[in-house]
Amino acid sequence: ISSAGRSYPVEERYLDDRKHRSLPSRVVAAILQALAETTGDLLVFLPGAGEIRSCASRLAEAGLAERGILIHTLYGDLPFDEQQRAIQPGSQRKVVLATSIAETSLTIEGVRTVIDCGLSRRLRHDRASGMNRLVTVRESVSSAEQRKGRAGRVAPGVCYRLFSRHTFQAMTPHSPPEILDSDLSPLVLELAAWGVCDTSDLTWLDPPPASSLAVGRQLLIELSAVDATGRVTSQGRSMAKL
Repeated sequence: ISSAGRSYPVEERYLDDRKHRSLPSRVVAAILQALAETTGDLLVFLPGAGEIRSCASRLAEAGLAERGILIHTLYGDLPFDEQQRAIQPGSQRKVVLATSIAETSLTIEGVRTVIDCGLSRRLRHDRASGMNRLVTVRESVSSAEQRKGRAGRVAPGVCYRLFSRHTFQAMTPHSPPEILDSDLSPLVLELAAWGVCDTSDLTWLDPPPASSLAVGRQLLIELSAVDATGRVTSQGRSMAKL
C-alpha cells in the first residue's frame, strides 16, 4: 500500500550525543538554540511525561513566557482540552513538548522545527515479575525519519538531532512489533472469547512468539479464565468484558 503525500525539504542538524549532560539540560539548550536560529513553532520529542515536565519547568525558569513564547505539553494521559491547545494554531510562537504520540497521529499547525532526543519508551513484558514495564530505548531509523518529517508538513523546516550522525547510522532500521515484547494473556483471552483456541488458525502480520503465548495461556488457566484445552470459561467471559 502506498500513499503519495506532499512534504517539504527538512534540513538535518546533528548536535552530537553529549552524554555527560542530563537529557533535560541538553533538550533545553537545543530549544534555546533553535529559537534563536529558526522561525515558526517547535515540536520537541521526549521519551515520557517525566522528561516533558522537567523540560517544561526549566523552560519556564528560562523566561520564555516573558518573550511571548508559549510552552505546551502533549502526551497520552493529558486531558483532551490541553492536548487541543497544543495542536491548535495561535498568534504566538510556541514550543510543544511531546512523546511519540506526535509522530504519526496528528499534524500540529505552525511547526517548522523538530528537536529529536533520539529516545522512546516501549512496553516490554518482564517474565520474572509477570508484569509489563516501560523501558527507555534508542529509537529506530524509521522513527527518527518520521519525527524529522513533522518539520516539513506545511513548509520547509529544520530537524535538530541530539545525537551524532554515527549514532543515527547505528540505529536499528525499524522498531520491533509490540506483539513480540508484550504480555499476550489479554490477547489469548480475547481470542478464546471469540472461540479461537489455536492461534495457528489465524494469519498474522507478525506471528506472536509461541513461548509468550504459552506463558499467557498458563496464567489464564491459573486464573480459571480458560480451561486446559484453551476454551473460555464463564469467569473468563466476565474478565474479557471487564
